[in-house]
Amino acid sequence: MKKAQVLGFRKAQIELEHCLTCKGKAVVQGVFHELVCTDCNGSGWVMAGSRLVLSTDELVTQLSLRLQQAQREIEVLKRGSSISDPTAYYQQNNRRGAGGSNYTGD
Repeated sequence: MKKAQVLGFRKAQIELEHCLTCKGKAVVQGVFHELVCTDCNGSGWVMAGSRLVLSTDELVTQLSLRLQQAQREIEVLKRGSSISDPTAYYQQNNRRGAGGSNYTGD
């Protein structure tokens, strides 16, 4: 018998967008000083489409998921850039030569 995938075990990522009132800055300009935006509870983020405000706990979780995704994308781009440039690969020390020196195969 094959195990069924249960949807409740993973946290779903909610699409977020910048608050239209504060434009993602979390504050609005008052008469004399800046005030915390009441439309997004001072976070600068709302749910995409419905523009509903997230609770603080949910917002922290969603921002953490977005940060982790961005860090994974950065790592992929870093790995991909060194491989795509053959001159950079040729110049780096691969420690395959005699005494751990660079071996180019030429």
